[in-house]
Order: sequence, then C-alpha cells, then structure tokens
Amino acid sequence: MNAIAKSILCIEDDTETAALIAEELTDRGYSVAMAHNGFEGLNSILKSPPDLVLADINMPVMSGFTLLERLTALEPRHARMPFVFLTALADHDSELKGWRLGADDFVTKPIDFEVLAAVISARIERVARSAIWPTLIKLAPRERETLTWAARGKTFGEIGEILGLSRRTVEFHLDRARRKLGVPTRTQALIKAAVGHLIEP
Repeated sequence: MNAIAKSILCIEDDTETAALIAEELTDRGYSVAMAHNGFEGLNSILKSPPDLVLADINMPVMSGFTLLERLTALEPRHARMPFVFLTALADHDSELKGWRLGADDFVTKPIDFEVLAAVISARIERVARSAIWPTLIKLAPRERETLTWAARGKTFGEIGEILGLSRRTVEFHLDRARRKLGVPTRTQALIKAAVGHLIEP
C-alpha cells in the first residue's frame, strides 16, 4: 500500500451498513470518511475531495442521483472523480439513469466486499493511468466509449441506450476503432484495447 492511503467518501444512511463498509475498507488500507445523506456528502466533497465516492442511491434529504447531478453542475472539475453507486435497485431504468448521470459503476446490496474492493481498485487505477494512455493509437472518445461498453458485455442495443446512439452508429464507431487497432475482428479489438489500457475496465 502506498504511504499515503487513497481516500474514500462513503455516503450511506444505514448506520450498520456504513460501519461495515468503513471497517472493511479501512482494513484494506483506505482512508474512509462517512456521510449519512447526499447533502452531507456534497458538502464533504466540496470541502475535501476524496479519491473516490461510494454512495447509496435512496437516501433522505438528497438522493445519490441528485447528489451526482448537483456535484457535476456545481463543480465540473470533479467530473473525473470516480463515483460508484451502492444500490438494492436492480431494475434497468435505474441503472441507465445512473450511467447517464456519469456514474462509474454499481455495487448491489447485500454487498460482496471482495467485489466492492475490486471495483474501487479498478476505478481509482483508471484515473491514475488516464494520463499515460498510449498516444500512438488515436481513438476518438466515442470509439473508446463503445469499446468500453462492449468489453463489459453490453449488446449494441444496450450501448446505444447508454450513450444515446443508434445501433448502427454504435457499430460504426466499433468498426472504426477495430481498423485503427489493426485487427480483423471486434473481439480482438476489445482484447488489444484492454491490454493496451486504451479503454476503462
């Protein structure tokens, strides 16, 4: 673990769940701050931005969705701060709304702490390596986005819904990326982009 621990702000209104998360993440070497609703969380982020935000969706005073909307509107400089939602909601509409607001990931309750730790590690590392992505292959933002979602197992139709694109446009961007990566198939393009850190995990 680095000498300076990565900081995580956990925003969770259930005190028992919050205590378990704090204990688990502290044991894994993170510095954990707590807030118990979206309003407290927003103030905490503005005062002392963490390396990652872990937020419940359904909370009193201000929901996780509203928090992310207000944070983005108030402080665009925080747009690259990893934001992971904790949710008991498994419905498609809620997940889509979260992605459209800029969420980086979802972890479903009851929490599997091994999964949570893996998600947090991947999201923090993504930010750390964003400045050193290879520059020889110039993928456009839409090409990176469609590749990323395809690597996560999303269908063309689902990628289109998430990004607000038609299925045909999604296929167009994936094919452009494939040609730039110099491989014959989309599967090989996904592998090459992931190994080269050209797309997010």
